[in-house]
Amino acid sequence: MFTGIVRELGRAQKVDDVNGGARLTVTAHVSAERLRIGDSVALNGCCLTVTSIDGSRLTFDAVPETLERTSLGTLANESLVNVEPALRVGDSLGGHIVQGHVDELGEITALEAEGQGKRMTIAASEDVLRYCVYKGSITVDGVSLTVARLAGSAFDVALIPHTLEVTNLGGRAVGDTVNLEVDVLAKHVERLTRAYLDAGSR
Repeated sequence: MFTGIVRELGRAQKVDDVNGGARLTVTAHVSAERLRIGDSVALNGCCLTVTSIDGSRLTFDAVPETLERTSLGTLANESLVNVEPALRVGDSLGGHIVQGHVDELGEITALEAEGQGKRMTIAASEDVLRYCVYKGSITVDGVSLTVARLAGSAFDVALIPHTLEVTNLGGRAVGDTVNLEVDVLAKHVERLTRAYLDAGSR
């Protein structure tokens, strides 16, 4: 489990093709000190397992399905990557409950300056938008953000200067794809409510 609070901005050092999947090597100086082989880490919001550690260099294997459903397949050498090790008992839950299970890829359709920060508009399918509520939580590339506006087939998030500085969202541009994960609590509420309503209609 994660919180969507990025702990470190890592850098992809190597992206190798392996039987249709990929082996990713990421430099993450701070995170590497607390990690062990087998630990879970969210890279741009996608939960992966550490397979080797060499100093500050972490290696992960991504299967073909992961590459198809997330933006990890577009990583290149020197790409900046949002890094968050899995939550430990006693850690502060500063964002919201994040599983690291990407629901789909969204597309950035607009970026506008807003005070010291930026407002980002992201197009998404109804499969994602149905769980979005004004002022609710959503994860974008592993970053816990608040829905600032819902409009048609898109939603807005407001990015404060700190977020722009310490995550890779500061370097995103219109047309880029981002990993989206909706609030899992909304999914549970929908499922439980549907079961109750279905039972009541019988």
